Amino acid sequence: MKNITRPKQGEYPVYFEKYYSNIPPDANALDLFTQSNFDTVDLVTSLDAETLTYRYDVGKWSIPEIIQHLMDSERVFAYRALRIARGDKSENPGYDENMFAVNSKASTRNMIDMVREFSLLRASTIELFKSFSDEDLTQIGFANGYEVTPAALAYAIIGHERHHIAVIEDKYLPK
Repeated sequence: MKNITRPKQGEYPVYFEKYYSNIPPDANALDLFTQSNFDTVDLVTSLDAETLTYRYDVGKWSIPEIIQHLMDSERVFAYRALRIARGDKSENPGYDENMFAVNSKASTRNMIDMVREFSLLRASTIELFKSFSDEDLTQIGFANGYEVTPAALAYAIIGHERHHIAVIEDKYLPK
């Protein structure tokens, strides 16, 4: 299997470190994509309706909104990786995740439909990153004002997901 190794410092924004800290240093992104998909799906499909609609504080997202945020972010990060891998040196703008959340209507969606979409999106993301050559993965591009590589964006998708799953486990689940 193709191995997408962890990017080096300088190939990603410093703020990605908070996401990378959740990932073993010798991990392969493609393996992590698959495993984290199973872990996330197992977690959210095990939750009851009350837990799914719970918000631990005013203004905090429900679990469906978190899952939708993960999908929105994965799409944005994968698109950035695609553009960079294809040699596009123009800036990939940031996005307002709170505006996306408000407009997603995630709280009105069926969780099984969301899980199916999440898994299909993940399968697409895996195939996209598998299609990149080693050279593609190390191309430097620009996203949200920072230099970044497609490999760094792969790890950001995974680390970002792990970050939010840890929040769900800490703030939403009974202890």
